[in-house]
Amino acid sequence: MSHPEFDLEAGLIYLNHAGVGPWPKRTSEAICRFAEENRQRGAADYPRWLTVEKRLRENLRRLINAPSSDDIALVKNTSEALSLVAYGLPWKEGDNIVTSTEEFPSNRIPWESLQAQGVELREAELDSGSDPETALFELVDRRTRLITISSVQYASGRRMDLERIGAFCRRQGILFCVDAIQSVGALRTDVQAWQADFVMADGHKWLVAPEGLGLFYTTPESRERLRLTQFGWHMVENAGDYECRDWHPATSARRFECGSPNMLGIHGLEASTALLLQEGMDQVEARVLANAAWLIQVIGREPNLECLTPPERHGGIVTFRPLSIPPTALFEHLRRHRVVCALRGGGIRFSAHFYNDTENLKKTMALITTSSPKA
Repeated sequence: MSHPEFDLEAGLIYLNHAGVGPWPKRTSEAICRFAEENRQRGAADYPRWLTVEKRLRENLRRLINAPSSDDIALVKNTSEALSLVAYGLPWKEGDNIVTSTEEFPSNRIPWESLQAQGVELREAELDSGSDPETALFELVDRRTRLITISSVQYASGRRMDLERIGAFCRRQGILFCVDAIQSVGALRTDVQAWQADFVMADGHKWLVAPEGLGLFYTTPESRERLRLTQFGWHMVENAGDYECRDWHPATSARRFECGSPNMLGIHGLEASTALLLQEGMDQVEARVLANAAWLIQVIGREPNLECLTPPERHGGIVTFRPLSIPPTALFEHLRRHRVVCALRGGGIRFSAHFYNDTENLKKTMALITTSSPKA
C-alpha cells in the first residue's frame, strides 16, 4: 500500500525505522511553517507555540497511556533520560542493577559509569535460560535496586514481556526502567500495564519525527526519588515568575526540563504524533507486525539465510544473516539498489513501518534471493 504522508524518492525502499526514520509530509510542512514564521515574525506568537507544546504532551500521554501529561518530560534524547535516572537515584556501594547483554549503549553506559560508586551492573544472557524474563530474574538478589531493559532489542529484535517484568519488580520492591525507543510509535504502549517507574524514547525512530527531542515518563512517586542534576528557569514550579527567589522544583515532570524548550522539535514531534494517533495505534501495530511476520516467514524459507530475530518474540525489527557471503557484502548490495537498512547484531536489520508497501518488501527479498552478490 502507498501512503500520502510518506512520499519518498521513487525507487527508494526505506527499512531503517529502528535507526532514523523519514518524516511524514505534515511534519516537514509544520517545520517549514515554523521556520518561515520565525523568519517573518520571530517569537511574536510565542503563546501559540505553547499550545502546540501542550498538544504534544497530550499526544504523548495518549500514545503511552500515561495517567497525566504532567508525568511526561520533554528531553533531548533517550540517553539524557537514562542519565537522569542513573544519576538521580541515591546509590550505595554494593547495590546492583540488572539488565541484559543485548542493550544498546544508551542503556548500558550510564549504568556502567556508576561502577565508580561501587554499583554493580549485572547482564543477563536472554537466550540462555527457559525464557528471557527468567534470565533477568535469576540475577536479582536483595541488593538489586533496579531492572532496566529495552522494550525491543535493537539488534536481535527480541520483544520483552514488560508486564511480566513490571509485576516481578513490584513484588520484589525494585524499580523498573524501560528504554522504549524501539516500540513507541510502532507498537501499542501502556506504561501503566507495564507498572514502569521510568520510560524513555526518542522521536526520530518509529515516532517519525526529528532528532533532538524525546519523552521521559515518570510516575509521581518515582520522580520524587530522583535527585535533580540540572537546574534552570524552566524547571521551577512558577516558571514565569522571573523575580521569585523562593523557588521550588516543579511537581510535574517539567522538573527535568532545565531550560528553554526545543520549539522546532516540538512542532515536528507534535505533527508526527498526531499522524500516529489519527492512524490509530491498533492499526499501526497490526501493519508493523504483519510486515515483520512476512519478512520472517520468507527469510525462514530460504536455505541460505538465517533469521536472528526470535519469530515468537518479534516487534518491528527483523534481523537475519546470509550463510554464503559476509553480511557486509549483502548490505552493500542492498545499498546500491537503494534499500535503506542497517548492519546490526552480526547481520542485516530490516525495520519496516506501518506505511511500508508489501510490494517493496517483495522487491527487497528478490534482491537477496535472486541477485545477491557471490562470496
